[in-house]
Amino acid sequence: MLSLLFLCTAVNGQGIGTNTPEVHPKMSMQNCGFNENGESVCETADGEVVIDSNWRWTHATSSLTNCYTGNKWDQTLCPDAATCTKNCAIDGADENKYRGTYGVTTQGDSLRLNFVTTDQYGTNVGSRLYYMESSSQYKMWKLLGQEFSFDVDNSQLGCGLNGALYFVDMDQDGGMGKYPANKAGAKYGTGYCDAQCPHDMKWITGEANCDDWKPSDNDPNSGTGKYGTCCQEMDIWEANKMTSAYTPHVCSVNEATRCSGTDCGDNGADRYKGFCDKDGCDLNSYRAGNKTFYGPGMMIDTNSKYTVVTQFLTTTGDANGDLTEIKRFFVQNGKKYEEPMTNLPGLKAFSSLTDDTCAAQKEVMGDQNDFKKHGGMAQMGKSLAKGMVLAMSLWDDHYAHMLWLDSAYPLDQPVTKPGVLRGPCATSTGVPSDVESKQRDAHVVYSNLKLGAIGSTF
Repeated sequence: MLSLLFLCTAVNGQGIGTNTPEVHPKMSMQNCGFNENGESVCETADGEVVIDSNWRWTHATSSLTNCYTGNKWDQTLCPDAATCTKNCAIDGADENKYRGTYGVTTQGDSLRLNFVTTDQYGTNVGSRLYYMESSSQYKMWKLLGQEFSFDVDNSQLGCGLNGALYFVDMDQDGGMGKYPANKAGAKYGTGYCDAQCPHDMKWITGEANCDDWKPSDNDPNSGTGKYGTCCQEMDIWEANKMTSAYTPHVCSVNEATRCSGTDCGDNGADRYKGFCDKDGCDLNSYRAGNKTFYGPGMMIDTNSKYTVVTQFLTTTGDANGDLTEIKRFFVQNGKKYEEPMTNLPGLKAFSSLTDDTCAAQKEVMGDQNDFKKHGGMAQMGKSLAKGMVLAMSLWDDHYAHMLWLDSAYPLDQPVTKPGVLRGPCATSTGVPSDVESKQRDAHVVYSNLKLGAIGSTF
């Protein structure tokens, strides 16, 4: 606990602590198109990144007493959600805290996320950052009919780690306009949601999620509350150096939505009863039968940096149509590589995602087609058209040890069944205690973010 004597301004709602002023790391991106000669032209735009509110120090509004310590809420300050919301605030982070506490640094168009960072106050594991167009608003990336590309160096991410870059249907202001209790907004990284409807968020709709809070039995920093927070999610990139995947997840709700009970679709009997498609429509070249395309020393050599390009194609060829196809390719050392064709028995080969290829793959793999149930590509296109928030993260998995990304999963299925093998990692890998000790120096670098017309960003 900090020993400083500054006090914080009391507020009625999810407050803002005044111990540390918020100073966002700067990060630029590029908007691309074609000039009158048909040549690609890109213009640089300034931006910022902000760390998610879940990582922030949460303390009393009238003192520096912790409201949340380890993975527990203080029962005096937080006997219930309404009282906790009035009593507690989240504090800011400056350059020293971003770097020294969270392991986050930027330079020009580049963002580096370190996995384990230790300072005088404790140990931080992983992080999640959002891209902002100003100090108080997230940038809304409008992807429909467009192309998005970025460079990534994940050469230091081994089995059990996930360097993820993705878009979610968050509110541009972090929910301040909708929820008067939210005084912090996007400036402090509030308003997160995704298709897994996570219960581990400490704040949802500007209110403390402390009711029915259950501290995790294997994560000293996390737990789950009564509510989850759901929205559509476009996973552009989930990867380590061994395997990668991209996955649209659709929902029956069209904005960030708080859930409880069955609506959250929690794992188990309720998984396919909630607002969102938690499985998604994924394309992972290893899972799809190509085991020599992506990895150290392979066609896409993950020992060094490369460019990832994703195209969102529509019925009209522009942003006015319906989303029909999501296409992926890579660029490394000046050479373009198409996503390889699927190679599984009984599956007609394909190399991009559509409603038809998604359905065909799920049938062969024996997976439930929740993607179709929740609206498929057309539903995903609605969020891509109105604009989504860019999240960039690095994390390990306390629930399934990341086996769903880089190993055999689920564990009760034979590895000979199509779709069970998702990567080359052993099923014994990914245990967080092992990952956090053996890969504590791991990091990922995202850079050269570009958005523009199809074919203009590379």
